[in-house]
Amino acid sequence: MLTKLPKSVLLAVIFILFTDTALSFAQITGRTQPPAGKWLLWYGQPAEKWEEALPIGNGHMGGMVFGRVGKERIQFNEDTLWAGHPMDYQNPGAHNYLQEIRELLFAGKQREAEKLAGDHFMGVPLRQCAFQPFADLNLEFPGHEAASDYARSLDLDDAIARTVYRVGEVSFSREIFASYPRRAMVVRITANRPGQVTFKATLTSLHKQSEQLAIDDHTLAIRGQVTHTAENSEESRLRFEGRLQVRTEGGQAEITNEGISITKANAVTLILTAATSYNNYQDISGDPAAKAAELMQRSDGMAYQALKTEHVADHQRLFRRVDIDLGRTPAADKETDQRIQAFKGGDDPQLAALYFQFGRYLLIACSRPGSQPGNLQGVWNDKLSPPWGCKYTININTEMNYWPAEMTNLSECTEPLFDLIEDCSHAGALTAKNFYNARGWVIHHNTEIWRGTAPINASNHGIWPTGGAWLAQHLWWHYQYTGDKEFLRRRGYPLLKSASEFFVDYLVDDPVNGKGWLVSGPSNSPERGGLVMGPTMDHQIIRYLFAATAEAARVLEVDADFRATLLAMHGRIAPNQVGKAGQLKEWLYTEDPFTDHRHISHLWGLHPGEEITRDGTPELYAAARKSLELRGDGGTGWSMGWKINCWARLHDGDHAYLMLSNQLTPQKTYPNLFDAHPPFQIDGNFGATSGIGEMIMQSHTGRIELLPALPAALASGRISGLCARGGFELDLVWEDGQLVTVDIRSKLGNPCVVACGDKSVRLKTRAGQSILLEGPDLKIK
Repeated sequence: MLTKLPKSVLLAVIFILFTDTALSFAQITGRTQPPAGKWLLWYGQPAEKWEEALPIGNGHMGGMVFGRVGKERIQFNEDTLWAGHPMDYQNPGAHNYLQEIRELLFAGKQREAEKLAGDHFMGVPLRQCAFQPFADLNLEFPGHEAASDYARSLDLDDAIARTVYRVGEVSFSREIFASYPRRAMVVRITANRPGQVTFKATLTSLHKQSEQLAIDDHTLAIRGQVTHTAENSEESRLRFEGRLQVRTEGGQAEITNEGISITKANAVTLILTAATSYNNYQDISGDPAAKAAELMQRSDGMAYQALKTEHVADHQRLFRRVDIDLGRTPAADKETDQRIQAFKGGDDPQLAALYFQFGRYLLIACSRPGSQPGNLQGVWNDKLSPPWGCKYTININTEMNYWPAEMTNLSECTEPLFDLIEDCSHAGALTAKNFYNARGWVIHHNTEIWRGTAPINASNHGIWPTGGAWLAQHLWWHYQYTGDKEFLRRRGYPLLKSASEFFVDYLVDDPVNGKGWLVSGPSNSPERGGLVMGPTMDHQIIRYLFAATAEAARVLEVDADFRATLLAMHGRIAPNQVGKAGQLKEWLYTEDPFTDHRHISHLWGLHPGEEITRDGTPELYAAARKSLELRGDGGTGWSMGWKINCWARLHDGDHAYLMLSNQLTPQKTYPNLFDAHPPFQIDGNFGATSGIGEMIMQSHTGRIELLPALPAALASGRISGLCARGGFELDLVWEDGQLVTVDIRSKLGNPCVVACGDKSVRLKTRAGQSILLEGPDLKIK
């Protein structure tokens, strides 16, 4: 009879018969069967570390679900809880030293320039503030320590974290999600038999000045103030309150200042809200208790199923716009951490697709209209002193968070970034005046909740004035992808124009080459260190800003004289240079090509910029390749994410996929698929999602290029809902490395050129029109 059993079951029976084990049959087999779901992270054991927990979020709140059995931990945050208080970091009169700093740099006296700048040209205070963890929701289940049939999972499609297990003859289930419509986290605990749900819930915080208290007979609260002193030694002043409401079905609930005790319920729903005294970056006079109570009222009268149905519909409205299939092998049935361990050199294309969709999931979870934008860790952080303050590092990291937004059909998720840019344009106008005696606005390499825009940390890397210009690229992308002229007129163009006004005043004549060039400085090439004049990255970003602003003015038919000024100056900015090793030079006046440094600043013009292309600038295209080769295939998580995009732009899909494989290793990716810098930084996740999209479709050269960098490992597949500049949405199918069909839907009626390999076709479209092309020769069907 045993020989008629399935092989997996037979092996389990043999194991039981021939070993001394206390495990039940269900314990052995339960861990090997994945839960149902196409886009699933799942595990056969609870999370031990924070980096193994599963992330949920609604933009405003983020939670990390550990899936523990006897003592569950759900660590959660609210996006406005930061150290510090409103401050502007200004240094009035700093501009009086600007000319001397430039003269020292042009004279080759870098040390003297850095000393002068460090003494007189830095923000006050010198460091910015850190994002803070809010609290933990702790659930203690007596008698559940010995469980079987265990599995925990995160379904990217419905954005619900689930934990299931059995204790004796009773099966327990938890569902946890973060509702954007209700601005709340929801926990549902059930059992398959009545009267079996017994547990205690408490709220705890790392902030010493906090207390747990009962609000009424169904609500527990945690209330306090940020007690962690900011890195700049400024006092922290934000107050906060979280509220936990319990709804029981059967059984009894008791709420005291010690917590919530549930006894013999059939099922329990917990609603969690969180708020702070933050109103905006200049005002923290809000009442967190009133806010948390108002948020709780949004869920009043809604049963659990209604909350869940609403949440799933809201999430899927965004998530299901894009679907992708890169093939599936038996490896896809393994637990997610095991798949990461085996991916490099393995056969698991579905993990690449899952990683792509995980990036989209994270963006939906940490950046929604009305929330703060995703920071260095999205909206997830468990430390009072997180790495790099968990701030907005804008010499690549914040921008990388939003690389996939427009392309992968999540345009709305950029709104929080635009809110930040607008805030920083006001704060940055003060910095432009105080530090440069210039018009417009400027941000340097970091900002945070208080919208600091001045140079921070140290003069050898903190004086980098093109952070705001880089952020402004996303304003132009939004118009390019959506064609939203009202957005451009009302919001995009004013910010682009004022950012350009700063650089019109900032650029100076190059006294070295005698060619009438304009150069940037004082500045630096990010993370390479050293205050300089003429870094390549600056020039690429400023050229892009001027070109985008000039084109926006043309589209809107405004500011003809200013447009002419921008175009004239655009042509004078020092051009890209090829160095002695055939590489793209990182600086105008010096070079250091033989390094494997993780930051590839000077390749901005290749990606995310658009000025280095195969057909338009072949010499620079070759030099960019040489630079990437010299930098090597190592680096931090975000560095690999950037390199994936750059190799895709170089039409080398196999090398782009090699970088993805290097990223999807236990050294660079945590068991929960979070990017391991290390430590955790979320930008690598978003960079990889963007890079996979760039392998499949590119639209930055004025045409839609299909399968421009398809790796051999992904020779067959399909994707739907990918977006291209000009207002197009595409569905692609390919087999054996060849395009089968592409369905192009025009939202705006713009003409387009579609190319695949050396074949191309020009199309005239109408808004709402769908055109089907087939085959590598792009025949219109």
